[in-house]
Amino acid sequence: MSTDTVPTDRPGNGAADPATAILHPATTAEGASTAPMSTTTTSTTDAAPRRRGYGSLWAAVPREFGFLILTMPIAIIGLVIISTVFFTGLGLVAIVVGIFLMVASFYIARGFGTLELVRLRWAGRPEIRRPVWERVDSAQGFWRAVFGPFIDGHYWLYLLHSLVVNPIVSIVSWSLTVAWTATALAGVTGWIWQPFIPNDERTFWLNQWLLERFLPDAAPIDPVFGERVLEVLIGVIFLLTLPLVFRGLTLMHDAIARGMLGAWRSEALEREVAELAASRGAAVQAEDASLRRLERDIHDGPQQRLVRLQMDLATIERRLEHDPDSAKALVGEARDQAREALDELRALSRGFAPPLLQDRGLASALESLAARSPVPVEFENRLATDASLPAAIERNAYFIAAELLTNAAKHAGASAIRLRVASRDTGASGHWLDLWVTDNGHGGASPRPGHGLAGLEERVHGLRGLIVVDSPAGGPTVIGAHVPYVPVAASAT
Repeated sequence: MSTDTVPTDRPGNGAADPATAILHPATTAEGASTAPMSTTTTSTTDAAPRRRGYGSLWAAVPREFGFLILTMPIAIIGLVIISTVFFTGLGLVAIVVGIFLMVASFYIARGFGTLELVRLRWAGRPEIRRPVWERVDSAQGFWRAVFGPFIDGHYWLYLLHSLVVNPIVSIVSWSLTVAWTATALAGVTGWIWQPFIPNDERTFWLNQWLLERFLPDAAPIDPVFGERVLEVLIGVIFLLTLPLVFRGLTLMHDAIARGMLGAWRSEALEREVAELAASRGAAVQAEDASLRRLERDIHDGPQQRLVRLQMDLATIERRLEHDPDSAKALVGEARDQAREALDELRALSRGFAPPLLQDRGLASALESLAARSPVPVEFENRLATDASLPAAIERNAYFIAAELLTNAAKHAGASAIRLRVASRDTGASGHWLDLWVTDNGHGGASPRPGHGLAGLEERVHGLRGLIVVDSPAGGPTVIGAHVPYVPVAASAT
């Protein structure tokens, strides 16, 4: 790749935006209300549940039949294994071996319960959020692993599901599945294979009973023909209702699994509180780092120039009467020092909230920022006209863009940079602001502790967003910051 062009396979040139894969709504394993951290896109199988109508029920019949026909064998196998291990351990609880056997039964039940969730997902049902088995704030160790299941309600629910609920329900659903499928297939195909079965001793009692009951005065009907027609009618009825029965039985298993095998709502609230606390801590650390950097920049830049200016003015005051020519030269130097100090203060102020950002919005401020860069910057604006970004989001986005452009100009050795800003409404996960900076430098950028990218990462996490760094050795470097926001108009209502 040429060193004076920005790579054309990056966002903004018709390629797939990596943000789409990183910030796809909702379907992370830990909940969509948090900042999405999964890097996988939604499977194409999710499209099936979104379709409506009788045809979609038939499209799901193969998967639901596979789920239902395997339910009872799996449930019986789980019942035999888990009951054997659990009750053996219960009988040997007086000795230490029994405790370990009971713990083993808990983990086996957890495995069968997880298999049930995976099978339901494969059958086309929406994903059930799984419990958080390992808690970061809990003490880890051997005894925690041994006695943890005894105090975790999820393990007891999984055990109850494997020992009692699933075997009973699976027998019912499996029996209905087999009976309904057999009746439907036998009814619609019986007229093909039944002529090859001897019927000398058969009595067509059902057909005769119906004729005597409802059509006593009807002309005699061939009992074999009447029985064949009746079987076809019954088979057609069972066949037409087959997808409805399969869907109902699958929904029954899904409802039971959601109630017994899914995560509790309190866990989601607890996790959200922990994430909010982590985001607040990251924001505080980012602000502290920004203030320290500002203090260092002021001390190393404008403050030194103002001290020099003060010394020059004192020298001018002493020489003004005895050596006016020398004092005049010092006045020129002092003026230059004052101008340079003012320029540095203006440059520092741009890192916070320049007047252009407040007056004309983020797009105009970023365009001005790109024009002032020492390295040529191609600016691409894809902000929606109705984005209505909050002021805090605009300030942080401007600061992030300014830092990324500064880093690319100082450290990347780039000759061309692209700055792209866009907004997206993802539906379930809300509105997102995407900020991409791409350069053709030497690469190797990473958010190492104590460096600029680490501070930006903390700032973005403080906004409940995420930052993506793709910088292989040799370049190019692509850094994307993705921040959720609530439109001003929506928050006002």
